[in-house]
Amino acid sequence: MDKIKHKLLTLKNEKYKDFQSKLIPAIDKNTVIGVRVPELRKIAKELLKSGEYRDFISKLPHRYYEENLLHSLILCGISDFYECLRCTENFLPFIDNWAVCDSLRPKCFKKHKCELYEHIKVYLRSSHAYTVRFGIEMLMVHFLDENFEGDFLKTVSEIKSEDYYVNMMISWYFTTALAKQYESTLPYIEEKRLSSFVHKKTIQKACESFCISKERKQYLKSFKADK
Repeated sequence: MDKIKHKLLTLKNEKYKDFQSKLIPAIDKNTVIGVRVPELRKIAKELLKSGEYRDFISKLPHRYYEENLLHSLILCGISDFYECLRCTENFLPFIDNWAVCDSLRPKCFKKHKCELYEHIKVYLRSSHAYTVRFGIEMLMVHFLDENFEGDFLKTVSEIKSEDYYVNMMISWYFTTALAKQYESTLPYIEEKRLSSFVHKKTIQKACESFCISKERKQYLKSFKADK
């Protein structure tokens, strides 16, 4: 643990620390070291190769933002699904910002979608905002293509939260759904089934997307001021 922390501190970059802190205003600036992501990926790869990662990820909570981000990157590289799932669920309650949450996309999950979905349903019912955000993210990443079902849209639309980062993820989910499953998703905009904030953000993000045609963007814009 001390060896890893020391390595992170030797990679400190004050300018990058200031830049990173502005992107994640919810966390204490004093917990940000200022280590660039490529350096963290390199360390994660080394720890996974040596097997020394297990001690690091078992010691929670971490003090620094970069320790949490490194933890997330390590989880992304664990190849055994059940080990990765167990370690991910141990880590979720300690996630306190969008950057760490959104970096957590374990590669092994894509080969175990049936098992994963049962856990996603639990995440979506959590009282912890970033666990809910992670659950929505997993639905977005793994269940908007060949594994898509219309009920997934209904499930996400029924999530009610006062948390900004949960609602931003809901809007991101529906924007991606408009790009990938337009016909199934469109009624949620036409019939105004989403909260006012999510409705407006979804249309905004959809209009900024390169994956949605100009004609569809123009149609979506017609619902922008209605809610």
